[in-house]
Amino acid sequence: MEEVYVEDRKTIRKKAFIFDLDGVLVFTDKYHYLAWKELADRLGIYFDETINHRLRGVSRMDSLEIILERAAESYTDAQKEAFAAEKNETYKNLLEKMTPADVTREVRDTLAQLKSRGHKVAIGSSSKNTKFILKQVDLLDVFDAVSDGTNITKSKPDPEVFLKAADFLGEEYDNCIVVEDAYAGVDAAKSGNMLCAGIGDARGYEKTDYPLDTFSDILKIAK
Repeated sequence: MEEVYVEDRKTIRKKAFIFDLDGVLVFTDKYHYLAWKELADRLGIYFDETINHRLRGVSRMDSLEIILERAAESYTDAQKEAFAAEKNETYKNLLEKMTPADVTREVRDTLAQLKSRGHKVAIGSSSKNTKFILKQVDLLDVFDAVSDGTNITKSKPDPEVFLKAADFLGEEYDNCIVVEDAYAGVDAAKSGNMLCAGIGDARGYEKTDYPLDTFSDILKIAK
């Protein structure tokens, strides 16, 4: 019988790259931390950078639930919605300080090279402020599609945000590579039958398909 060679899925050329935003393209952790810290302090809830680290890749409401684990009292859903809105207003005011200088030349050049090689690029972020941030740093027009917290009902590690990004691009899910920095994001990508390149914390995660030392290493897997 003639032997049939099946190419490894990781070596097949993928057409699309889906990027998480915070921690991959830009770094707004400090703004999230300051905004959550202001809310927690007002409510008399202990909050530090270790707790803040648990919020990476997590939706706003799920982040709030993590913070409220240390609360001395229970809050209604209406109160929680108000807290989340308060935090977001503080966060958005801080984001107004962002400029195009907050995106490195390496990131801009890598994205440009991906597009020049014929790859589609999209955003897959749980943040409802995604488009505002992209506009502040002059990246909004770079991406072929944006899937964010305004069009999903489930946050990572659910794959919804990435699946919708692929849908917006018109690509099959297994034809996409997600670029993530958080474990929850890698889990989401894998749940969506997508390969995942990991940078930052996600670089050493066992589920990551392509560990990246620097952002431009993406070009090594963009055949």
